[in-house]
Amino acid sequence: MTTPAVVDPPIGLETIEARAARRGLLLRLRAPRRLGVWSLQVVVARPRPGQSPLLLGELKGWAVPTATGLHLDTLRVRGETSYRVGPLIWAATFAWALETTPCRRARLLAIRDGPEQHRRLVRYFQRLGFWPQRELGAGPLDLGPRLLWGGSGLLMEGDCAGGLRRCQHLLGE
Repeated sequence: MTTPAVVDPPIGLETIEARAARRGLLLRLRAPRRLGVWSLQVVVARPRPGQSPLLLGELKGWAVPTATGLHLDTLRVRGETSYRVGPLIWAATFAWALETTPCRRARLLAIRDGPEQHRRLVRYFQRLGFWPQRELGAGPLDLGPRLLWGGSGLLMEGDCAGGLRRCQHLLGE
């Protein structure tokens, strides 16, 4: 008889913020809720004495109170000094969703800017645990989703708890 594998519980948002601070980074999450919809913004910055902080990365999205209601729209990570900024942003996003909302899955669009960039995006999102749902193209049934997502590409979905565990691993935690 085999013993089931023990899985450590995912880390929480407060722990993620504290770990960012120990690395000399500011991690801030804003998620005001209006009319039942959360507007999400997660930023990571490096403090600079006597200047405003240097923005290293940011994620924007929104959420509605359903299991699949987390929609992630824009991720930007800047500069060579942004090592592990992406996993910090993703970890904070997944932890927030699990702690604050009923959202258990997230959706995003791997935009189709160019073939090589699209392949890189899809691989990146798959490493975070997202899986392909369907292509958004030029068909008439894709018009609504394309307006919502802002372009064509591969619509992907991921599990928030699984994504948080992957980010925890990527952060070496």
